[in-house]
Amino acid sequence: MTTLVTGARGKIGQAVIADLHAAGLPVRAASADPAALTVPAGVDIAELRLDAAETFGDALQGVTQVFLYPEPAGIEAFITAAQQAGVEHVALLSSSSVLGPDAESDPLAMHNLAVEKALAASDLTVTVLRPDSFATNTFGWAYFIGNDMAIQHAYPDAAMAVIHPSDIADVAVAALTAGELRGRTVTLTGPQLLTFREQLAIVSDSLGRDIPMHEITRAEAEEQMAQHMPPTFVGSLLDYWAAATIRPMPVADTTETLLGNPARSFTQWVRENADAFSRN
Repeated sequence: MTTLVTGARGKIGQAVIADLHAAGLPVRAASADPAALTVPAGVDIAELRLDAAETFGDALQGVTQVFLYPEPAGIEAFITAAQQAGVEHVALLSSSSVLGPDAESDPLAMHNLAVEKALAASDLTVTVLRPDSFATNTFGWAYFIGNDMAIQHAYPDAAMAVIHPSDIADVAVAALTAGELRGRTVTLTGPQLLTFREQLAIVSDSLGRDIPMHEITRAEAEEQMAQHMPPTFVGSLLDYWAAATIRPMPVADTTETLLGNPARSFTQWVRENADAFSRN
């Protein structure tokens, strides 16, 4: 009854591993670089590259369910290997971006959608988790805040219910351990809509100092973002923010509605990670 957790170096994967292990359930942590993994004592470790079928066999041996990060390259081979290994259930970490009208061609959505479709066509029981914007995206401001620089944004009034990664992990663990969520597709958000201005105000309050936000043009944002992101992703992300300025995605399922546990706030996440925004 082992659960294979892919993406085991990520925050969500690590939390899922820790919670399953703490509950006394057998879990195997998988990564493309297993030597770099840090896991609780007693947790099995396996090499797994989701685009390399030769790594599937050993990683899937004795596994009955998988927490899966979306990787369309090799997904068909992975599904075949999983079924042959006796896997019964997959909990997929997808994205709410697949709900967009242009998901088939949107770079932010299409790789998640491809994996969702492949799993839906299989004989596996699939739980699909579609989180919206992650609170951890705010780390993108850390350098500027740490160096007393203003935050520049093309869409400062875009609003989203940013989600704490621990809430995603809690829902994933529930899907892997209880029957209520098994086989469902759920869209996950944080408990309240916050604009980028409001998010920055929370960071400012937590640090005890004012951090200004300056609105820039879309063209200026494209130029800045293209320095560290493929142009196709830049356009897609800016389109998402533009839409969220006019018609934000509403608050959806949270740990409150799904598990009966209060959803963690963005304020809580900021306080937990305040050191990341400290002056350099």
